[in-house]
Amino acid sequence: MFNKQQRKLKRSAKLISVLSKYGFKDLISRMNGNKKSEEKLHDPDEIVSKGTVYERIRLALEELGPTFVKLGQSFSNREDLLPPEMIQELQKLQDRVEVVHMNVEEILENEFDISVKDYFKEINPNAIATASIAQVYKGFLLTGEEVILKIKKPDILPVIEDDLLLIKDLVKLISTYSEIGSKLNLKQAVSTFEKSLLEEISLVNERNNIHQFALNFKNNKDTYVPKIYDEFCNNNVLCMEFIDGVKVTDTASLQKYGIDPVTVSETGLQLFVSQILDYGFFHADPHAGNILVKKDGKVVFIDFGAIGKIQPNDKEILENMIISFVAKNPKKIVRYLKKMAVSYEIPNDRKFENDVEEVISFVHSTSLKDINPQVIMNKMKDVLKENRLYMPDYFYLLFKGIGLIEGVGRTINPDLDVVKSLNPYARKIFTKKISPKKVFKKGLEKIQNFTDNVDDIPKELRSVLQKLDDNQFTISSEIKNIEKTNQLIKSSIINLILTMILGANIIATAIVFVSEQGPRIGEMSLVAVLGFCFSIILTVILLLRILRK
Repeated sequence: MFNKQQRKLKRSAKLISVLSKYGFKDLISRMNGNKKSEEKLHDPDEIVSKGTVYERIRLALEELGPTFVKLGQSFSNREDLLPPEMIQELQKLQDRVEVVHMNVEEILENEFDISVKDYFKEINPNAIATASIAQVYKGFLLTGEEVILKIKKPDILPVIEDDLLLIKDLVKLISTYSEIGSKLNLKQAVSTFEKSLLEEISLVNERNNIHQFALNFKNNKDTYVPKIYDEFCNNNVLCMEFIDGVKVTDTASLQKYGIDPVTVSETGLQLFVSQILDYGFFHADPHAGNILVKKDGKVVFIDFGAIGKIQPNDKEILENMIISFVAKNPKKIVRYLKKMAVSYEIPNDRKFENDVEEVISFVHSTSLKDINPQVIMNKMKDVLKENRLYMPDYFYLLFKGIGLIEGVGRTINPDLDVVKSLNPYARKIFTKKISPKKVFKKGLEKIQNFTDNVDDIPKELRSVLQKLDDNQFTISSEIKNIEKTNQLIKSSIINLILTMILGANIIATAIVFVSEQGPRIGEMSLVAVLGFCFSIILTVILLLRILRK
């Protein structure tokens, strides 16, 4: 406890020092409870007063270290929260990465209680890559397989935990004392960042992500997922197959191996779209450094620490939104955006619909060759911001991922047609929506929901029905035409009972329909045909009863 408190005080002192250096004395005053600090943190010459406030924020974040840099990077695609000038500065953020000396063999022996010589032929002691959270080393197993070892930097987790506490304190101050900050949903955004960062530093989580990708694309011939060596994996170490490939944007090397860069760009884009629409599980950081191409032309995604996950319900909403976009239906898009949003405070629904319609008109009035997805996404972000819609975490990762993958594609293929790559999926979604199997499944779900709702009738209503059955139902207030009222109630109950019977009969008919047992008329079950006829009769009776009343 004492060490933790010491760490926080040390990081707090660092934070105050950096904020002071870049001219944020008012914020320091708030942190000190509005008391003027007597401590002279910096000489006047040391204080960075040049540049805009946004430039100074970026410089301060870079100096504060990896957690704050990643915070800025995560906010660099949140046009719904921050002004454009600040977004531009945050997009310039770069990690100040220092290589840390690690005794790899000693770490492996301590982590897995093994003798390295019993499993590894060789491990290069020099890191081939380094990042803010981990360093990567190359080695060979005794079996001759070439592997990489991703090893988390020592004591990185306590630093991140302390920084997250400081960031939350800063957000509280900004939300309390800044008029603009109080209107922004910073608390939720930081909570999302915290969850994402803690997942990213968990190497067990990254290993699981790779396994999931391998499962999703096991039958795909256009991509390859690196093999994982689970016996040498835990939360601090990740051991995986070394991929002998070239960087996706290295067109000279691609052509050297007889690989067409245009084909690679189209394949990479299709794979990313498949991750989103087929599986709802996508790489959240598909920049050029995270995509390799093997000598056989297969595209390989690496670094699975940051992943976007779309829940099944939201995935269906996303599919419906795509269909509505193709159909030029702004009303439905507005409805689906509201369904998908975490929260919204739309000042004017009519204006919101008009804004969405403008985006649709822009897309459909622009030739396919000239469509720039980044422009469309920026327009959509503006619509969300102006209408105060706060979307779920994956939504912003989706925008960022599409922007990155499209940028990579256009680097090696300036004529990349993004819409053409999306067309097969749009047709696939539409075909799936109208397929008999999907319609039948949807119908069964609605019937099941209806049955569940009937089972969940409140106790009070069941009591009323029981009293009606026992002729004990009384109404204390005077009602005109009481006989007609009683008749209406009884009629409604009969309609409810008939509807329940109809629902049960449809389910039973469906079950018999797919069964191959019992008497048959040609290829169809006789019982299923009778059940279908009975359903039609009940439906007609119900409609006549409702129309008559």
